[in-house]
Amino acid sequence: MNYYFNAMAETMSQDQLKTVQLRGLQRTIRNAYINNEFYRSKFDAAGVNPNDIKSLDDLPLLGFIDKNDLRDQFPLGMLCKPEEDIREMHMSSGSTGTPVAMVYDEHDLDQGAECMARCYHMAGVLQGDKVQITPTFGLFNGGFGMYHGARKAGLFVVPASSGNTARQIRLINSFKVKCLTGVVSYTMRIMEVMNEMGVTMPSLKVGIFGAETFSDKMREKIEKGLNIEAFDIYGMTETGGVGTTGMDCAAHDGIHIFEDQYIIEIIDPATGKVVPDGESGEVVFTSLNRNCIPIIRFKTGDISRIISRETCACGRTHARIDRIKGRIDDMLIVKGVNFFPKQVEQALMEIPGVLADYRIIIFENHGIKDVRIEVEAEEGVTGYTVEKKLKEVLGFSPKGDVYKPGSLPRSEGKVKRVFYQKESGELV
Repeated sequence: MNYYFNAMAETMSQDQLKTVQLRGLQRTIRNAYINNEFYRSKFDAAGVNPNDIKSLDDLPLLGFIDKNDLRDQFPLGMLCKPEEDIREMHMSSGSTGTPVAMVYDEHDLDQGAECMARCYHMAGVLQGDKVQITPTFGLFNGGFGMYHGARKAGLFVVPASSGNTARQIRLINSFKVKCLTGVVSYTMRIMEVMNEMGVTMPSLKVGIFGAETFSDKMREKIEKGLNIEAFDIYGMTETGGVGTTGMDCAAHDGIHIFEDQYIIEIIDPATGKVVPDGESGEVVFTSLNRNCIPIIRFKTGDISRIISRETCACGRTHARIDRIKGRIDDMLIVKGVNFFPKQVEQALMEIPGVLADYRIIIFENHGIKDVRIEVEAEEGVTGYTVEKKLKEVLGFSPKGDVYKPGSLPRSEGKVKRVFYQKESGELV
């Protein structure tokens, strides 16, 4: 059965969508030009005036922004509304430098909550249903973004936040929680502890997972292990947070983009030109309904492609993109072969007996870059088994090291999969 939170918006025709997008784009450009020095200087330098934007075909006139622009303007250099209107802020980790901050007025909080509420309904999580939120309630948007959306959707919220895995399981069973939200890597930890405790979680029916790319085989492992249906949610700090850009529906045929809220483009990262539908490239978003810090042609670094603009089996009419393949800066090049961590995960999960925890170690062997895969597996799986499978998938033979279950370090948040080994042996 198909559930909509906002049926009028989610099922409008492509012509209606284009009208909504043009109005939203023109409003966003005016707001940015009038109220923000960064955007005004950028448009003036390009010889672009807000009145020049007459159609969606004019979008390329606006150039691009990227994460570095947002970092350079930290904390409030891209603000388009008075500071006294701000009601909340969140930001990225800044693990690779200055963080990216996102602030919200009442309108922006409601816009994010609307998008997240759509995601809950898309997964069949409806008013009165119980949702357990495992992302941290803090500077990262995940916990609060899922909370605001749950309130908007009228859900019963169990705000567990991260950690204390045994308690997470007890909460699910005590309150008969239907929906679990979080990151896939921590969900695998919940499943592991559940098995150690010798219990099940029969009330759990739905999992909504974001912040990490995960393979189809990992999805299957979670769905089988928890007896749930798993959904891939999409959103980022720069677009306003979790779920703001879309999610896959019960048809699991790509991620629905909320095109009444964001314009999506797929570009060739080398040339900046929009690529034809079906061709992979970098995802670019323009927000249409955000006040404080709108993004205009933001280069996300994510790799995907437009799957279809036709009406989905679920009845939604917005464009669907492939699940995120990886990030441009995540791509690894070893022995002349380009690959993404997600491809390694997909291959590992296809090996019977291999478990969910693994690490990709990049090191140098006599000055040549090489890779080692460390993975937990049940008895009978050998390093040769792992190497053989990865050679089939990647085209070369990385070294495979197999560990007993529970041997690799655990994380109760977003997991790190790729490590670089120094000459001293230290992993960074």
